[in-house]
Amino acid sequence: MLAATADAEDRHFWFQGLRRSARLVLEAELAGRRVSRILDCGCGTGRNLDWLADYGSVAGVELSPTGLAVARRHHRPVVQGSVTHLPFADASVDLATSFDVLYCLPDEDERMALREMSRVLRPGGLALFNVAALDMLHGSHSTLTMEVRRYTRARLRTRLEAAGFQIARMTFTNFATFPLTLAVRWSDRIRGQAETASASDLRVPAAPINAGLDLALRLEAQMMRAVDLPIGSSLLCLARRG
Repeated sequence: MLAATADAEDRHFWFQGLRRSARLVLEAELAGRRVSRILDCGCGTGRNLDWLADYGSVAGVELSPTGLAVARRHHRPVVQGSVTHLPFADASVDLATSFDVLYCLPDEDERMALREMSRVLRPGGLALFNVAALDMLHGSHSTLTMEVRRYTRARLRTRLEAAGFQIARMTFTNFATFPLTLAVRWSDRIRGQAETASASDLRVPAAPINAGLDLALRLEAQMMRAVDLPIGSSLLCLARRG
């Protein structure tokens, strides 16, 4: 899957929207301040390290050989390791991020990963999470990404607070594209394909469609400057280590 991700993540509207929303939430919190060290936990190809570097010194942890190879080919600072055993010292990180990692971890691994992120963060340090939202959106893409669960606001809050995090902001994202996503996922179920892996979501749509969906998410980001969105296919959460 990471090979397909590497081909799509620079141009695909969904990845562009994720970066835009994450930057918006982070910039509102930092208000122009840089931090000393940022750690992306389960960084995949390391693509998010490119923009996270605007806010401080970055490093990524990734287990997959494919992800590591892509990251190193682009000269991104990554180390091999597991999110359940981060190879960093206690209280050595100011900002820890986790983009679409938690939802593919078994329950115990999820708890361990959250405890590890809390461990490496300095007291009061920030954590930024993006996760798949709402069980109704389970479909063929879920099989491709080895999805174990999707999250509600309450489910994510409970897991994070149990690991010692305090929620600063939580909002749904991909609100503008939610009806389309819901229609596709329900179609998967009706056709009996919800458990059949499909890489179609990782293919960049035709240019006019991709541009239109990107514009919708740009407008959504403007809404997010003022309000938390009521529904969407992902949840974005900024938290602090207690």
